[in-house]
Amino acid sequence: MSAIREGTSSNAGIAGVIRRRPLVSFFVLALGLSWVAWTPWILSRDGLGVWDYAFPQIFGTSQFTGMLFGAYVGPLGAAFIVTALTGGRAGLRVWVGRLLRWRVAPRWYAVALLAVPIAVLLLGTIASGGQVQAPSLVALALYVPALLLQMLTTGLAEEPGWRDFALPPLQERFGPLGAAAILGPLWGIWHLPLFLTEWGSWPDVTWLNVVEFVAFSALFNVVIMWLFNRSGQSLPIVMLFHVSLNNTVTVFWSEMFPTVGADQLQHVLLIGATVAAAITIALTRGRLGLPRTTPLVGRPAPEAAKIAA
Repeated sequence: MSAIREGTSSNAGIAGVIRRRPLVSFFVLALGLSWVAWTPWILSRDGLGVWDYAFPQIFGTSQFTGMLFGAYVGPLGAAFIVTALTGGRAGLRVWVGRLLRWRVAPRWYAVALLAVPIAVLLLGTIASGGQVQAPSLVALALYVPALLLQMLTTGLAEEPGWRDFALPPLQERFGPLGAAAILGPLWGIWHLPLFLTEWGSWPDVTWLNVVEFVAFSALFNVVIMWLFNRSGQSLPIVMLFHVSLNNTVTVFWSEMFPTVGADQLQHVLLIGATVAAAITIALTRGRLGLPRTTPLVGRPAPEAAKIAA
């Protein structure tokens, strides 16, 4: 009788809902916590201007003070909460284990660090019609420090949630392509309130900018998923791959391709992500890096499955 009461109480309230619906709970918390935390920044002079105050600027932007806390408390915080409630200490060890999985084959570091910058610079060269300027020494010197900063901000805030927590069970339940169809758009939608701030160039933003960004997120996620699976579910590799894009665009684009504006940049990135996702799906036959011996749906738990090196 006591066991029945204990089981009933453990599934009561919000904690019970989270235990019964961990993936749905994660997505609700990831979006909801971030959006609530971003509200003051959105309403400030750095956004809609409803409230007459501005967030302090660091390195010439208010994103560190206005956006970063909401980014951390959303995907990262939601993943921690749901994992702790559903998996306890054992679940947290598995979750953190992927975040600390640095020891992978060197080729994956080469892919993470070089593939995206080379692709972005190639796309820029094509889009600019070959009008390319050499980056300044300041930009070259800033690239690595900025990359490390991106790892501690964007990478750490997003990847332990979207790819570390959500991706393995999504793939197990829906297969790689099904998981991509769910995770990619939700990852893009998570950013939507940011378009009402300086992050999204408010007020000079259009619906086309928003739609293109969500589409780009969904397509870029396909390639990230492939790298996650092929690198043995290494979060450091995925984080490096993700932030290499942000860093290359931030540090080099305006200097090297001054004739290609922000709107055209978004078109270029969307085209590049579309081609990359199509090639990835075609070459892997929709498996996105999962070994051929692993069932696409209903496969064993990620830690027990064979992962390609």
